[in-house]
Amino acid sequence: MTADSTRNAPVDMKLEIVVVPVSDIDCAKEFYASLGWRLDADFAGPDDYRVIQFTPPGSGASVIFGKHVTDAEPGSAQGLYLIVSDIEAAREALRGRGVDISEVFHAGDVHAGKDEPYLFGRLRVGGPDPERRSYRSYASFRDPDGNGWLLQEVTTRLPGRVDASATTFSSAADLASAFRRAEAAHGEYEKQLGHRDEDWPVWYADYIVREQSGESRPS
Repeated sequence: MTADSTRNAPVDMKLEIVVVPVSDIDCAKEFYASLGWRLDADFAGPDDYRVIQFTPPGSGASVIFGKHVTDAEPGSAQGLYLIVSDIEAAREALRGRGVDISEVFHAGDVHAGKDEPYLFGRLRVGGPDPERRSYRSYASFRDPDGNGWLLQEVTTRLPGRVDASATTFSSAADLASAFRRAEAAHGEYEKQLGHRDEDWPVWYADYIVREQSGESRPS
């Protein structure tokens, strides 16, 4: 590798922190703890400085809030995405924790000016995406200040967004969901075969890797 190619090589930059503006630090701390998120830090410093950090389960990024952390208006953070593999299961899990969360919805075709920013002005339509396409089903909730969070169901990444040689799952639940989708697809494959597929473990593995990396599925 030449010196020029080394200088031009991309440098890893991992997004790790998102600042959420809040008005009542202790109220916000209680709310984010109630979501089941991991409390990483609660630091106090001079001049009445305080910062609290939480990390959602399976996330590589965390949120911070506190006093003298940001001058943004409390509640002004909107369209904060939380990616889940099963929108209905994730919604029920939060609802079971007492979170006031919306019904599952998808974006309709009608444009009606300003709606939620993540829908680009399109009205919400009740229920998941009719074809259950990846990236198309949502549920939303807000923290006590009105900062807006969005659950988005992603089961298949668009091509190029995942390294096919580095298939990973952030939780056993995500892996189990991938197995269920592989099982359903494999059932259709066996119907085409007309007999039991003895190499089903290989087919499952190929399906799961291809699905996560956005490649075409085995047939």
